[in-house]
Amino acid sequence: MTPSFISHPDFVGLSPLPVFHKEHKKIPYSHSADLQNKHILYRRRATFGGFSRAILRITADDFYKLYINGRYVTEGPAPGYPHAYYVNEIDVTDHLVEGENVFAVHTYYQGLRNRVWVSGDLRQMLYCSLSLDGEVVLVSDESWKCAYHTGYTACGRIGYDTAFAECYDSASPEDKFFEKDFDDSKWDLAKVNTTGGWSLIPQTSEQIAVYPMLPETCKRTERGLRLTFPTEAVGVLTAQARGNRGDTVILRYGEELSADGSPRYEMRCNCRYEEKWILSGGEDILRQFDYKAFRYAELIFPDSVEISDVSMTVRHYPYQKRREYATDNENLRKVLNLCENTVKYGTQEQFIDCPTREKGAYLGDMMVSGRAQAILTGDTTLLKQVAENFGRTSFICPGLMAVTGCSHMQEIADYSLEYPALIAWIYSVDGDLDFLRRAEPWATGVYEYFRQFERLDGLLEKVTDKWNLVDWPAGLRDGYDFPLTNPVGEGLHNVINALWYGLKLAIGEIYGILGKSADVGAEKTRSAFVKTFYRAETGLFADSAESDHASVHSQIFPLLFGIGCEDEALKRRLVEIIAAKKLASMGVYMAYFALAALKQAGEGALCEALATDEGAWVNMLREGASVTFEAWGIEQKWNTSLFHPWAVAPIVVFCDRVRVY
Repeated sequence: MTPSFISHPDFVGLSPLPVFHKEHKKIPYSHSADLQNKHILYRRRATFGGFSRAILRITADDFYKLYINGRYVTEGPAPGYPHAYYVNEIDVTDHLVEGENVFAVHTYYQGLRNRVWVSGDLRQMLYCSLSLDGEVVLVSDESWKCAYHTGYTACGRIGYDTAFAECYDSASPEDKFFEKDFDDSKWDLAKVNTTGGWSLIPQTSEQIAVYPMLPETCKRTERGLRLTFPTEAVGVLTAQARGNRGDTVILRYGEELSADGSPRYEMRCNCRYEEKWILSGGEDILRQFDYKAFRYAELIFPDSVEISDVSMTVRHYPYQKRREYATDNENLRKVLNLCENTVKYGTQEQFIDCPTREKGAYLGDMMVSGRAQAILTGDTTLLKQVAENFGRTSFICPGLMAVTGCSHMQEIADYSLEYPALIAWIYSVDGDLDFLRRAEPWATGVYEYFRQFERLDGLLEKVTDKWNLVDWPAGLRDGYDFPLTNPVGEGLHNVINALWYGLKLAIGEIYGILGKSADVGAEKTRSAFVKTFYRAETGLFADSAESDHASVHSQIFPLLFGIGCEDEALKRRLVEIIAAKKLASMGVYMAYFALAALKQAGEGALCEALATDEGAWVNMLREGASVTFEAWGIEQKWNTSLFHPWAVAPIVVFCDRVRVY
């Protein structure tokens, strides 16, 4: 038996839309609104005799939730590209019985181009294969029934077209589609889809963990219920209700509270977290599909409605801590606990920048949050999978994209230049030579890509088709004196060239491990960097070739990479300016590199002092953080996300790791 890619008939025969391109190369694109936000259900009955072990291989584009015999089993897959699409392998032995079994799969095709999935491309499918004791007994084919779930309609869009806000109608005929005795006799038959061009690869990471979290407080108000959960987390709200047919429950969520104690659902991170639940007139269960991040929730409903059993169904990558940093510094312990909580609840099928506004897996963020998760758990599996997924973006640009597993095209030079160092770091942790061999061509591709912008002296100039970020938000660049437009303009600037030197060091290390001999010109770049950016008058490095301004950012990478640091007086000046400016002079992204540079320089005590400074993570805690913010304070950025795992640098810097870059 050979499984097929099957789809709802509406999606069969459609040519995939082009969604992959260089950021600044605009392409013609048009997507029918009628094929967006489609919840597509599949069911299949099958009868089995005795068996010892049952393995199901399953995937769907964009996403699925699997039920067997009326019970939820799992969901997935991790976001991937059509030419390397992840398939999950799941032991379902405990979910099957001898005799009749019913498989029900809730798939979702979003149809938006964003940072979440590769969607908006008209590719929709389900694929599965069940083996009992090694023999394939059930596959996806045209014997499966399928139908749209009519209970889900959109009541707005969230963030940067990240998601459709959901209105769920419990009276929909498909409300209990997953139950074993559900009548699917009027459903259509699925059709084989041969136009999607999918090529499957095993998903090496674990399935997402899903479980209930009870509210810390549940307060009755004149208009409903207000809930506070123990921490901000990622998931969906679950509740039971009884009311009249058509009664509507308004659902609001927030990361913080408004002045009247209600959740701030018009969130500062540019999301409007308000949804609806329409009751059937019987005993109803709220069945939300797409996840959000929140700590506070409110249910607003008429007096005719009774609400009970309210909880949050939390989701995150399985987490088991195996390492921590022993310290008597109470503030540092609080900061580390904050960061650990963020890693636990923020890590999803990949390492996302924030689970509210973007839900995007950014390479620069993964340099911090991905390594923090690997350090705390002692497991590099997910980190390697996501690193390889970034490598696969080379089919769009050999210099790699800034965000992976999605149809949002964005390019950030800084992030790409960090990729070889990430690959070398992973190898230094687990010694996986096969992984290093797989990743080396991608790292080399990044090096070769940036060489086109290299001058004869070894410095980069006019990296015009990728944004030069330096730091974010823009107001926390300490006056960095170079126009960081997108694309960047004329001239030479400091940070991108320091990262170029760091890339060459990492490439040289990788080549040395693999026995490849190649001189990538690291010493030439180092010498030219000092000649171009060092100012004897100030004893510091300038921001650009044309400027004498010396932001703290321009000192961090020379200290991290040891540029000029054979001069102890210069090294001391670099340390002192970081100490004087403190972390509040930079964004949480750059704070990682600052602390890493100080640790490399043997300044462990200063690292602790800066990490516990009142203007950094301690300020997040003072403002009520249960997970790390996107910036040092909630007012520091116009659209600050209050759940942003890129701010967990203390985990990487302090938790018993000698190598921090």
